[in-house]
Amino acid sequence: MNLLLTSLLCALSIGATTIFDRNLAYRSPYADHPELSHDTKELQARHFRRQNADAAPFSDGHYPTFYGSDFSNSPFVWSGGINFTHSDRLIQGDPLDTSVLIWTRAFPLGAGLDQSVPICVSYKIFASPALPGRPIDSGEAFTSWDVDFTVKFEVSGLKPDTQYFYVFSDCTNPSTVSPVGRTRTLPSPDTPAALVNGGKPLTLAVFSCSQFQTGWFNAYGVAAHNTSAEIFVHLGDYIYENVDGGSVCQIIYCFESETNLVNSASIGREVLGRELATIHDYRQRFNQYRTDASLLLAHQNAPWITVADNSWKAGTTDSNDTDAGCSFSPSGACFTDRKLAAVRAYHEWLPIRQVSTFDQLRIWRNFQIGKLLDLTMLDTRQYDRDVTDVSYSWPVVASLATFSNRSLMGAAQEKWFEETLIQSKDRGAVWRIVGQQIVFTQLLLSGAFGNPPRFLTADDWDGYRANRQRVLDHLYRNRISNTIILSGDSHANWVSDLAHPNDTTTYNPITGEGAIGVEFAGTAVTSPSAFGAGISPAAADPVSGVFVAENPDLQWSEGSFRGFFTLSINAEMVNCTYYAMRDIDSANLDAFASAQFIVKAGENKLSRPVAGGTVAAGVLKSNGTT
Repeated sequence: MNLLLTSLLCALSIGATTIFDRNLAYRSPYADHPELSHDTKELQARHFRRQNADAAPFSDGHYPTFYGSDFSNSPFVWSGGINFTHSDRLIQGDPLDTSVLIWTRAFPLGAGLDQSVPICVSYKIFASPALPGRPIDSGEAFTSWDVDFTVKFEVSGLKPDTQYFYVFSDCTNPSTVSPVGRTRTLPSPDTPAALVNGGKPLTLAVFSCSQFQTGWFNAYGVAAHNTSAEIFVHLGDYIYENVDGGSVCQIIYCFESETNLVNSASIGREVLGRELATIHDYRQRFNQYRTDASLLLAHQNAPWITVADNSWKAGTTDSNDTDAGCSFSPSGACFTDRKLAAVRAYHEWLPIRQVSTFDQLRIWRNFQIGKLLDLTMLDTRQYDRDVTDVSYSWPVVASLATFSNRSLMGAAQEKWFEETLIQSKDRGAVWRIVGQQIVFTQLLLSGAFGNPPRFLTADDWDGYRANRQRVLDHLYRNRISNTIILSGDSHANWVSDLAHPNDTTTYNPITGEGAIGVEFAGTAVTSPSAFGAGISPAAADPVSGVFVAENPDLQWSEGSFRGFFTLSINAEMVNCTYYAMRDIDSANLDAFASAQFIVKAGENKLSRPVAGGTVAAGVLKSNGTT
């Protein structure tokens, strides 16, 4: 037995739970509900009680609990080799000023999976990509099938605002190593704005809605290859739960994907399995998404900050805790079971920190990035949203849109958001960047399309008008400047000044005077356009023209191209560039900059002329001179 393996066996017998506890994937997704963690003491004891009988087969037809594994037949540690699956599977996320989360997946080599065997994974982190000399930090942890062989470390004690490089290896065979990953820490909260990122603009790349079966994730690759983005922000729908393209709501009507979306077989992007319900289903889908080369590259080269975009808190159209809702799936999973499975897999597969939840899934959190900005991530979907449109209930939900007590965020999150904005202003941060899932600006639809005038969807802020009013009132009343809202979900591009909807007495849509901020809403990575699946620019632009003409705050609309946008941020201005993918039917980096917008500090509006007076796609309201 080699010396390294012997030392691992000793570690198991002396204080061995430490090596399990270092893997954050074993922890509960809810920081204030530790009872949902895996029992690492029991895991250690089971590993230590070595027996000769084969481990019982693992079956995951339903998902009754977060754990329940039996390691009573386990050897001490796996030494038969591991695969850092798909070779580039490295992820980092939720950076702070002295720590960052790093992630990998280490799957055991061999003819078949032995659930009884723990795997030991180590990491080393360096200041140079050549990995010279002694590492700045290192550590090791066990993983197992309980957490789908995922490993999530928090690397701490790092220098603020610094780039680092890291590598994983097999504890029992250090020659088995992963590719080198690149990450960075944030500047400390008191770093002067002009000194953040070494005095260079800090660039965020912003994404949403990446559906595997409807296109290749080229947007991630373009951001990683062709921009200077140092942090990737994902606003929701990182994965999709359905098998086909799903039901897509266009501007005029909803339609089923089988006759309208890209044929997934023709582009080689069919998803595995069924509509997701069990822990196995969710893990399989995450696993398949991570085979996309552009997504892998993006994860390998920059830390990610994410929020989830799930259903309403009480269910979805087909999945809820009723007899009908539980029968939608062959597994018989009701919504509560399905939600718990989704939460567990999300925390296993993404490097997101655990947050206090008060009996609900809380992912809303704030990042103080020097005195340059606060990046505030909201949950406008799952946390405590009042009843929403689930396809069949639009008329009912639309009738509730103006109710004064209606909330998109829930009282606790709404109060926290208001306090966070005030604290950001009081601490002297220049910018307040708010990442959330859905379009904030009002989007009225004209009767020109054969319908009476109506708002686009009751599932966005338009369906929660009093909540939107409270946010805007809070910004105006407290004179909170330099607020920029980031949005996704709509599968189209929208850029707006932030002002009270249709209030042209205090807001001038030509000059922007009277606005209190700006919204940048981005299209999907691959999910079909809300203007119509596969719609051409020639067909989409007339629809955009109606929107920009009839909604005073809206300054630009574009509904044809899939893509993403970047924010380049310094103390004087934010430069927002939208990128459009020319083709998502194959893996490529063929893209162009479709529009660029400037927001100057203290102006609280888009600089005029908007987008410099010209865009490469979509429709501008005006060039700011008429």
